[in-house]
Amino acid sequence: MAQNQCPTVLLEINSLFCCMPGLKLTLIQTQLHWESKNANLHMLEQKISAIDKQTHIVVLPEMFSTAFSMKPEQFAEKMDGPTVQWMKKMASTKKIILTGSVIIEEDGNYFNRLIWMLPNGQYGCYDKRHLFAYGEEDKHYSAGSKRLIASVNGWKVNLMVCYDLRFPVWSRQQPLPEINMQKQGQQVELEYDLLIYVANWPEKRNTAWKSLLRARAIENQCYVVGVNRVGNDGNNIYHSGDSMVIDSLGEVLYQKADEEDIFTIELTRERLNEVREKFQFWRDADYFTISI
Repeated sequence: MAQNQCPTVLLEINSLFCCMPGLKLTLIQTQLHWESKNANLHMLEQKISAIDKQTHIVVLPEMFSTAFSMKPEQFAEKMDGPTVQWMKKMASTKKIILTGSVIIEEDGNYFNRLIWMLPNGQYGCYDKRHLFAYGEEDKHYSAGSKRLIASVNGWKVNLMVCYDLRFPVWSRQQPLPEINMQKQGQQVELEYDLLIYVANWPEKRNTAWKSLLRARAIENQCYVVGVNRVGNDGNNIYHSGDSMVIDSLGEVLYQKADEEDIFTIELTRERLNEVREKFQFWRDADYFTISI
């Protein structure tokens, strides 16, 4: 299996956001120009530049520079290519973390790679693990084998891409039994607090999208954010968006269908801790490992 060369360490950034309580995210639900990098980057730069609220993280859809293209030979870039450089510039200029997935080539292998770009130019990345065989993604791209959990102001963020949503084991919390079993009545320590999915998820299957996002939040006792595109792609497949923010009890805090939207929300640690301490379902969890 092809291995990527991205950093695999837990990335932390605290100093730039020390005065901002909670965790603020901005979701950009947008149409995408089919296989047109310059048009997409110009459009997204305008949208990001127009954000007038304080935010930690700006989330873009899957393959935001090309839409869901099966032509990686034509559109793939290296990690020092123009799209990654654009992400560095935007993250630095707006003092944000910018994330979304792009087409990357390494050693003759193509990846649908989510990039987590910090404002200081450091980055982490996650290569989509579950490739959408129904759309022949597995014939054009290599699957990833490692998760990326980043850290922002003490919040741990698990980063995923689209079709990964259908496979709950890959995102399942991994409690630490030796630590947590001794912490009765104290703050719960789970692997992550927020699960983000970036997507190009068709409207025909939006019932699954909405249902599975809520399921991932409930079963992992975490916030879940799903950012999807809207509009028709180059194959005339319509996307309804339905980008969502869901809390750890499965309550929908935000949802938008069928139109472009830029939405900023603040997630609160107090509510998350309250749910985890009151409903300590994690104590009954199955412990397992995943063999790749």
